[in-house]
Amino acid sequence: MSKSTTTAKKPSKPSKPRWTPHAYQRKAVKFLLEHGAAALFLDPGLGKTSVTIAASKILLKEGVMRGALIVAPLRPARTTWPKEVAKWADFEGLDLAVLHGNDKERLVREEHDFYVINYEGLAWLFSFAKVGKVQKPVLTEAGKALLKNVDTLVWDELSKMKHPGTLRYKLVKPWLKKFSRRWGLTGSPASNGLLDLFGQCYVLDEGNALGQYITHYKAAYFLPTDKMGYNWRPKEGAEEAIHARLQPLALRMDADDYLTLPKQLDHVIKFDLPPTVRKQYEELEGELLTQVDQHLIVAANSGSANSKCRQVCSGALYLPTVDPVTGAVSTNGGRKADRKWVLLHDDKLDELERLIDELQGQQLLVAYDFNHDLERLLKRFPNTPYIGGGVSGQRGEELEAAWNRGELPLLFGHPASIGHGLNLQESHAHHIAWFTLTWDFELYDQFNRRLRRQGNHSEHLHVYHFIARNTVDESVMYALRRKNRTQKVLLDALKTRKRVD
Repeated sequence: MSKSTTTAKKPSKPSKPRWTPHAYQRKAVKFLLEHGAAALFLDPGLGKTSVTIAASKILLKEGVMRGALIVAPLRPARTTWPKEVAKWADFEGLDLAVLHGNDKERLVREEHDFYVINYEGLAWLFSFAKVGKVQKPVLTEAGKALLKNVDTLVWDELSKMKHPGTLRYKLVKPWLKKFSRRWGLTGSPASNGLLDLFGQCYVLDEGNALGQYITHYKAAYFLPTDKMGYNWRPKEGAEEAIHARLQPLALRMDADDYLTLPKQLDHVIKFDLPPTVRKQYEELEGELLTQVDQHLIVAANSGSANSKCRQVCSGALYLPTVDPVTGAVSTNGGRKADRKWVLLHDDKLDELERLIDELQGQQLLVAYDFNHDLERLLKRFPNTPYIGGGVSGQRGEELEAAWNRGELPLLFGHPASIGHGLNLQESHAHHIAWFTLTWDFELYDQFNRRLRRQGNHSEHLHVYHFIARNTVDESVMYALRRKNRTQKVLLDALKTRKRVD
């Protein structure tokens, strides 16, 4: 009698979902396919990443694209792009290599459909060599290997290329012609004004829309507002002319037109500086110096005074690393994370604590700017997790998951660290507090959009701003609103193409 055997059936892997694009996503895919140089000015939540992958898949399948180099901030490079390729059944078979970490030397020499690198990694691909007295652009060995396999360049968060004077811009500019297709993705193209547009457009179309040189762009459309030429304002009719120049290059989509998102409600919580601190603030603002305890605080210029005044409003002030009288160098290192500071007041902390008490355990995301902000926040609210300088990508992902499970009632975040690549909407949290405001509207907007995203079913997003009355805090708040209006006018002008519902 033979022995009967049975074979246990292995459980099948759960099938991946299909990527079923909305009509507006199909429109964006079509736009990329039809344009060698293209900008998608799409709000977060509209699927810029999946749209780009879908368009690339079509071109790869048709044999008209070799591969793509995707340049992204570090967190999206390491997490968002790989996850998006792995998430959908439609993208199976596509191969993505992240050029970061110990494996990058091997990966860059292999054939892949996508190579993703962070902005700081561009110097690993492109460089300069001194020939006589001239610096000439050269490809590194990694760059040579890469260009054999790619012909498409994708800028994720295109706004990072807005300044033509930066090293990243200078490194890539000589090699743009090597890419027959250049696409840029951002939701904040003009967060700090229309001057931001030149660099972003040039790395896509090499000057077709806004010209070959930033100096010519300024002369054609702007007037200086100071003798040194630091600040510029558009000439009469310039905004409309710039909008028209961008129409063929950029596709604009507003999340509010296609998604149901929480409505943002802004709250301003004002307080008065203590009399002694008010005196110190006015001395710094007007005379560029003040005395704090035994320390003489000197601002080298109005920009430095502005930064110090913002610190005063928040409650602390960095001490100088060089004594302004003796010239002695401080022994505390000089790095911001190590610098000593002096406490001035706790008024913002008190206001934040009152807000937390009022929320009665509802989740609150708190934005800070200075390291002494974080130190004082952690002293007042011990064991609160934070995402900022020195926090690893893995730790950031762990905190993201815990927040989305509703396990963290309070989370501190620096806008530069938390503004891209994190989705914090899944717990339906709807409260944000700005302990210290930033001048940068892009950082401000992107931070708020960590919660104001598709999937957050809250009716409103409440954004609280702690403002010291009659100080630079009010100026920053006004500037953010003005920058928002400038960008909104641009983006509204670019929405004139027929809306797809």
